[in-house]
This record gives sequence, structure tokens and C-alpha cells, in this order.
Amino acid sequence: MRHVILPDHAVRDIVFYLAMEEYLARNMTYDAFFLWQAPEAVIIGRNQDLESEVNLSWCMQHGISVFRRHSGGGCVYSDMGNIMVSCITSGGDVAFVFELYLQRLALALRNLGLPVSVSGRNDILLGGRKISGNAFYRLPSRNIVHGTLLYNVSMDNLQNAITPSVLKLASKGIRSVRQRVVNLKDFIEDGGVQYRSLSGAGMPLHDTESLKEYLAGFFCDEAPECLGMEDVAEIEKIRSGYLDPEFIASGRRSRTV
Repeated sequence: MRHVILPDHAVRDIVFYLAMEEYLARNMTYDAFFLWQAPEAVIIGRNQDLESEVNLSWCMQHGISVFRRHSGGGCVYSDMGNIMVSCITSGGDVAFVFELYLQRLALALRNLGLPVSVSGRNDILLGGRKISGNAFYRLPSRNIVHGTLLYNVSMDNLQNAITPSVLKLASKGIRSVRQRVVNLKDFIEDGGVQYRSLSGAGMPLHDTESLKEYLAGFFCDEAPECLGMEDVAEIEKIRSGYLDPEFIASGRRSRTV
């Protein structure tokens, strides 16, 4: 699997990276892996109802964008304190590929000494609280798997931006979204967690950049692939479809997009 890198360090929105997944799946034959962070946004699953899952008025007041993705799963609040993980692979049953990915991500965290567990179909828990939610979908001959890794997400924004069903929360024995999730930062920034850097040296894991370096080294066994600006231009074309108001509202594309 190759670690895919962009040609610059520009700050891009969440749907650019969803479009990047599509671009790699449709145009590259290798298995790809990349990690990314994006400014504040809420992104809902393919089949979710926008108004029942998102506090739209609060998001509008606070300048938080709302988008929809092609994969299933639940509603996600994300900001620069959240590391997003994307894997694109070929062939096989996507549900099986998803399970392998989920177990591998959990193993990566356990290797850091974090006693995580896989819960249900798509979550990773630490101390009984969620640190990662994951989802997948399939394009012809290609699988796209992606997920969150909460490092230092704003819990206030998360609780205010999304509005899950009270019954769903109650079924898990919790009263609020905030009670259900936790940041990795709370467990690893005391200097006690170390990882093996790409140079082979033992390094303290203390921020999102060191965690991303560790995960890239854990998942990838090929030389990195750096995209060009021409690739970025093609990704931007795909991104425009995610900005279609009808797609965001209902999951359907308008005829003009």
C-alpha cells in the first residue's frame, strides 16, 4: 500500500479529500492510503436525514459547513483535531476489506499500548468510549474505506453540531454525545507513548503529526506517491459534485451537476 501525499500544504475542506478518494479509486491501480485534516465541518452518511441529524441553525451561526458523503454510517463532526484515514483497495468483498481495515487500525493503536476494542460494525473504543468511527463504499472494482480518529476535537462543537436520536443514545446507556466519545490526546500526551519513526528511532508520540507519521509507517509498505497539481485540478472537478445543494440535502445529484 502506498502513502499518497499532496504537492503542497494548503488547507482544504473535507469534501476535497472525499473527492481525492474517488479520484484515486477511479484513476490509479495501486492500493492507496492517506491521512488528512480539515477545518470545522459536519458530514452525514449517504442515507441520513439532514434535518434530524444536524443542528443546522447552530452550524450556520458558527460558520460550520455541512456536507454529505457516499458511504453509509453516522453523522460526524470534524475539525483540525480529528485525523481522517482513507484507504483505497482493489477487488474483494468490500465488507471483508472493511473488517480487515478496522482490525488493522485497532492493532496500530494497541501497538502504542492503547487498550482499544472494536465495537459493533464500525467503531473503535478506548475505555468504553468512541475514538474512531468508520464507513465504506464501493466503486467498480475498487473499495473506499475511511474513518475518523479523534485526537483533540472540540467536544463543545461536536455536542452542539450534531443531534443524534435520543433513543439511539439511550440504547447505548448514555445521555449525550459528549459522554460517548473521547480524545486520544487525553491518553497519549503525557510522553509515555512511543512509536518507531521512519528513520527507525524511538520517538514520543505527542501530536497529530507524529501520530500520522506512525500510522503511515504502519499501514504502508511501498514508497510514497506524491500527486501533482494536475491531479489536484482533477480532484477539484470531482469536489464540485459534493457541493451540489440537492446532494447535500437529499443524497441525490441535481441534473445540472
